[in-house]
Amino acid sequence: MASLVDILRISLMVAGGATLLLIPISLALAWLLSHRRGWWRGPLEILVTLPLVLPPTVTGFGLLLLFGRYGPFGRLLAPLGLEVAFTAGGAVLACLVVALPLAVRPLVVAMGGVDPNLEKAARTLGAGEWRIFWDITLPLSLHGLVAGVLLAFARSLGEFGATIIVAGNIPGLTQTLPLAIYTAITTGDDRGALLLTLISVGLAVVLVLVLARVEGSLVATASTPVSRTGGEGRS
Repeated sequence: MASLVDILRISLMVAGGATLLLIPISLALAWLLSHRRGWWRGPLEILVTLPLVLPPTVTGFGLLLLFGRYGPFGRLLAPLGLEVAFTAGGAVLACLVVALPLAVRPLVVAMGGVDPNLEKAARTLGAGEWRIFWDITLPLSLHGLVAGVLLAFARSLGEFGATIIVAGNIPGLTQTLPLAIYTAITTGDDRGALLLTLISVGLAVVLVLVLARVEGSLVATASTPVSRTGGEGRS
């Protein structure tokens, strides 16, 4: 088992990397699901939600089939010298996919709650979709983005099933906090397992408190610009 410093470093690196990649992906998916209609919406919503209901080991096996050395995407990446399976990149990918629904769903609800009259008014004034998104939709749904980011980061820190299948349990490379706890338990290191468990619980409690505080603050402040802008639009 790797040192505690390495375990925490890898855990934060993997969770942070997955969360950063999730921000643009979740913004694009949430906007499509909340602002567009078409035959593709149902399949896309199912695809986004699947990692939430599937066992993580099933998700991990699917990713391994796709991104393994002999998988379709693995073969495309091989000439570029890129490997996903049993690498830190594989751990990031596993966390990204598993945490995707938790990042997208709050943002879909937040974007769907933006007053469509504000966006329509902006269009009549000549604003393009890109500007409407940045100036109206995103600021008014910021609480959903923050909630999704924190939930995705927390889920990535606790991810086990998909990670161990896609990235393995390699000390100093892919061994995150949950994998280190598993290793400590299976090797009879009860003391180490207890220490790592307490650290994991502590991180989870901090994230839950931060989520509650930040989301509550954003929801409270978001109502003021909405009502003010709405009043200007009616005048």
